[in-house]
Amino acid sequence: MAHLVQDSPEYCARTKTAFVPPTLTLREVHAAVPKHLFEKSTGRSLLYVGRHVAMAAGLGVLATHMDALVELLVQGPGATAGVRTVLWAGYWFWASVVLTGFWTLGHERAQCGHDALFPVPAANAALGLLLHTFILTPYFSWRTTHRHHHKGTNHLDRDETYHPATRDDLQLPPEHLAKFMDYEELVEETPLFTMYKMVLRQFLGFQLYLIHNRKGNPKYPPWTSHYKPSSLLFRPEERKYVVISDIAIASMLLLLALWICQTSWANVWRLYFVPWLWAHNWIVTVTYLQHSDPTVPYYRNNQWTFLRGSLATVDRPIFGWIGRYFWHGIAHDHVAHHFFSGIPFYNLAEVTEAIKPVLGDYYYYDSTPTLYALWRSFTQCKFIESCGDVVFFKNQYGKAARECATDIGNHAAPVETQTL
Repeated sequence: MAHLVQDSPEYCARTKTAFVPPTLTLREVHAAVPKHLFEKSTGRSLLYVGRHVAMAAGLGVLATHMDALVELLVQGPGATAGVRTVLWAGYWFWASVVLTGFWTLGHERAQCGHDALFPVPAANAALGLLLHTFILTPYFSWRTTHRHHHKGTNHLDRDETYHPATRDDLQLPPEHLAKFMDYEELVEETPLFTMYKMVLRQFLGFQLYLIHNRKGNPKYPPWTSHYKPSSLLFRPEERKYVVISDIAIASMLLLLALWICQTSWANVWRLYFVPWLWAHNWIVTVTYLQHSDPTVPYYRNNQWTFLRGSLATVDRPIFGWIGRYFWHGIAHDHVAHHFFSGIPFYNLAEVTEAIKPVLGDYYYYDSTPTLYALWRSFTQCKFIESCGDVVFFKNQYGKAARECATDIGNHAAPVETQTL
């Protein structure tokens, strides 16, 4: 069991090396990828979508007959209650896995938001709207901010999500003056309180981000919302699409309300909302661990480039075959996704293998067990310094797991990527 709470060899190796900003070029990375991997197959894409819909439908049918199945299989109150509990727990887990797969198909992995499933952009948008609305995610609004994330990944002024707190935000003394007692409040946080904050973030964090920009870019005013067409998140020409997303979400909520009226709140709660909450937990797990890691840099000013931002990403085999099969490799091939967001998800594993030799040590992979990696990032990624062009997370003792080389001036961003 000890291996479940240990850092991976890849992670440990990164903590032992000073970080030097990469000077690779996009041309080198693109040249490594065979051209046929850029091709989109409508038939293959529909097959993946159809397979996922069939799994969801099968689980739904099974769940609606769950109690009758239990009565048929076992006799006796104690046995019936035990079997019912096990079967419902199994349904909630697998249904949440499938709902998370809808989210990845709708935008992040099958990349309808990047027009990567079908050759026709309108077809991608229609599918993305349907799939995201089913899990109460405003498709067009999220697509807009997600594209901004791709254009400014780990840029402290431009990125949209999971913005780290700074030393100034926490009102900590300057690093050269800070003493252990200055970090006392961070250190004294009890494991129980930490767990409470994690549960809140895991199950509600994504919706809170959509509703009022929780953990989003602080450059926006309070209560900036994905549901508000006039929000500064959107350009004027994008606001009509935000309205469409809002109408779609309102329609889904109406359908759920009618379902509750026709059956009961308890029925809809256990069939839809419990797996929906768990799906949010998986979504937050995946998206948080993609970029929030003690060994991954953040950039300011002229040290950021599109290539460096794309490399500030960690590939993880989250839940092994479950993540590969049901979540379409969302965590397995995220580096490749950032470089080639228009390539279909089913080709990204090959893309990953093609670019790894070019990226070398700048390809970040981490086989640390998922739940431990989540706890590690949540407890060690406390804040960053308020100044510095290349910074890393610091823990509750004010220590960084990795440092940047002092001669970053000799590793200026390549001119080729400055404007991307």
